[in-house]
Amino acid sequence: MNQNSLERRSFCRALAGTTAGLAFSRTGWADEDVASVNLSARSEWLNVAGRSLNLYTYERQYPGPAIRIKPGNRVVIKFLNLLTEPTNLHFHGLHIPSTGSADNSFLRIERGQSFTYDFEIPQNHPGGTFWYHPHHHGMAAKQLSRGLAGMIIVRGVLDEIPEIAQAPESLLMLQDFAVNGQGVPTEPGMMERMQGREGALILINGQLNPAFAINRNGWLRLRIVNVSASRFYRLRIEDHMMYQIASDGGALPTVRELDELLLTPGERAEIMVRGEREPGEYRILNLPYDRGRMGMMGMRVAPSSSGPIGSLRYEGEAESEWTLPQSLATVEPLPEPEVRRYFRLDESMMEFTINRRTFDARRTDTSVRLNAIEEWEFDNPTDMDHPMHIHTNPFQVVGTDGRVIPEWKDVTLVKSRARVRVRMRFDDFTGPTLYHCHILDHEDLGMMGRLDILS
Repeated sequence: MNQNSLERRSFCRALAGTTAGLAFSRTGWADEDVASVNLSARSEWLNVAGRSLNLYTYERQYPGPAIRIKPGNRVVIKFLNLLTEPTNLHFHGLHIPSTGSADNSFLRIERGQSFTYDFEIPQNHPGGTFWYHPHHHGMAAKQLSRGLAGMIIVRGVLDEIPEIAQAPESLLMLQDFAVNGQGVPTEPGMMERMQGREGALILINGQLNPAFAINRNGWLRLRIVNVSASRFYRLRIEDHMMYQIASDGGALPTVRELDELLLTPGERAEIMVRGEREPGEYRILNLPYDRGRMGMMGMRVAPSSSGPIGSLRYEGEAESEWTLPQSLATVEPLPEPEVRRYFRLDESMMEFTINRRTFDARRTDTSVRLNAIEEWEFDNPTDMDHPMHIHTNPFQVVGTDGRVIPEWKDVTLVKSRARVRVRMRFDDFTGPTLYHCHILDHEDLGMMGRLDILS
């Protein structure tokens, strides 16, 4: 992969308040058949947001390198673990095998060991915004919350729409950190783990309150990823509407107009913003969100803090004005399922369960058949919200009216005292994979199941 294909610039070296974000041209996509990437995980002191922080890094930078690929690419990642603990990689949202040297979350890569991930992006893989992070059970929340995350961009149908392709583009990786006065990350106590850890320091691309440039009368495309271990982001852009064009699994069928956007851990969204206000600087606000309380203990999770986490800064005038097309992509709703399943989410002192069982990698919790269409119901009788993530195959959420929402997702919020149904087809790949709560402390404490896809 050439330099345009693997962005190795370190965001953390930029000064807070300067124009931020990774902007790249549509001609920068790699033509190579093989995308080769080196990734080493280690502990590193970095200058982040004007402070010296001891983070976990990929390739000695935070965030990790942004990887841009196309359907049909072979991806070879030479991974080296220089941490003092075991780890691995999960390619969140990619539809690739969950076994061998692909998206194998059951791997245990020990301290000092290397491993080569080697897989192909299917020719029919949807374009979109994906990401990578560690997924070793019991360590996922700690390692992610210390900085191990990077973005994956797959070229797709939206990149061929002229009204979208001509807009400048920025990546926004949202993450919070809990660090002490010396810049060392602090591990939460058991109560904080039960609630799901949150840190007071909120950064975008490793920057504190960065500004993103937008032309007056032009458009800006934002690819936004919530890589926090637990924090929900309820986003609003001051005096601007947001026009969502993509979700977790790629393009929406039509533009969705929003005045605010909720992203739970692991979720992604692509939005367009129009520079239709007077020149100036407009805040990107993170509004409060209440995730609930721990049931038996009755202790409420502190509502997420509110305030500005970034801004849009008007710079110059667009060379021309244009409007977005309403029709974006074809998303066919899945037909009626062959099998329906029920999953109850529970919590008790010191553990979280699905169908009253904590995770055991050796035990198969759910077996499905390749090419089958199933509908799963997640029932959350607890007092806390749980965003549920399914590996390998995206799904469609079934609305309250019983109709499938034509949108591909891989994370869905199951609110406290609520139920959510999702429908999916188990395409292309067999083998063991996972489903779990993406509040990663909850996953580490047991709210995860093993799914075996059988031929």
